Amino acid sequence: MRPYADLFFMGAAFMLLETKNITTFALLFGTTWLVNALVFAGVLLIVLAAVETTRRFRTPPLPVVFGGIAASLAVCYLVDPAWLLALPVLPRLVVAVLLAFVPIYLANVAFSKRFAASDDSRAAFGLNLLGAMLGGCLEYFALLTGYANLLVMVAVLYLLAFLLTPRKKGSLVSV
Repeated sequence: MRPYADLFFMGAAFMLLETKNITTFALLFGTTWLVNALVFAGVLLIVLAAVETTRRFRTPPLPVVFGGIAASLAVCYLVDPAWLLALPVLPRLVVAVLLAFVPIYLANVAFSKRFAASDDSRAAFGLNLLGAMLGGCLEYFALLTGYANLLVMVAVLYLLAFLLTPRKKGSLVSV
């Protein structure tokens, strides 16, 4: 399973990112079943959009996509959700959606590219699911560090995924 260690860390990071987004939306729009349902629906739609983008269009190489993930996580970390509360509902929603779903979109472009390059899809997907389980366990660190600092853990996990992405011919996989 060593060739898919990057997918393991991608799974853990994705789960933490999803948790962070649910808590942020709850802070911004209230903790209701509707808010949670809309966040989950948004995640599913953005994952589908990333998969279809990767399938239909030529996307940048993985190092560029991981750079985009890092930049989007940095922006999310720097923007305090409390700042958004001063905005009217519609602009707050637009900004919150962009902050929440741009990193998820880029992460799923990276996952789609990397998964397509795997030789053993069952092992690759299985390791990704195990990573998601680890991410579910790591969510509890938010009780110690705060939910804003989950983004630091997400960034570290995506960095590990980037560093563990298999190299071919002296460069990172660029499918």
